[in-house]
Amino acid sequence: MQKDIITLIARKSIRSLSAYALITCALILAGCVEQQQYQAAEPLLMRNINKIQAMEIGEDILAKMHFTIDKANNETGYIRTRPLSGAKLFEFWRSDNVGSNNQLLSNLHSIRRIAELKIDEQNDDLFIDCNVKIYRLSLPERNIRSSAHAYDLFSTSSSGLQNIQITPEQKADMTWIDLGKDQQLAAKILKQIEKRIVSEQTVSKKI
Repeated sequence: MQKDIITLIARKSIRSLSAYALITCALILAGCVEQQQYQAAEPLLMRNINKIQAMEIGEDILAKMHFTIDKANNETGYIRTRPLSGAKLFEFWRSDNVGSNNQLLSNLHSIRRIAELKIDEQNDDLFIDCNVKIYRLSLPERNIRSSAHAYDLFSTSSSGLQNIQITPEQKADMTWIDLGKDQQLAAKILKQIEKRIVSEQTVSKKI
């Protein structure tokens, strides 16, 4: 009887590991496809559209990617978002992790991104550029004086959900490390903006 139980547990463990392996492979393959599709963020050159229209489209695209607009200036053609926390594995409806490396980074660390759009109008030409900065949270470790003290790292909650408690000392030393630019996400944002502009121009021509 005991052997049967052990065998059943082993089979379930193997099935679970296989499922996780398949999911991981799917994410890596999807990330590779996206990584090939969005190599670098090259500024867009668009025509037959004014700065105000481009600003509205840019804000809408960023909003649909769950960014919140922090600053928008129609005169200078500048848009900046508030920091957006990186999407986790279970947040399948989000699309801010472009490529397997960014997907892995977002699930292993606490990261956030800030997107900027710069729209410059020159004669009949409109140049749209995107810059996305990525940051990783650096949190000082909390010293554990005993095995019993280890439980104080988390709040009293359910066995399935624990909330971390940050001491005032940790909060004072908490910093966001600049990891540079997320070229892949910037390229994706520009591609979405270009697609929207072309689509609206096609519809207006038909009308």
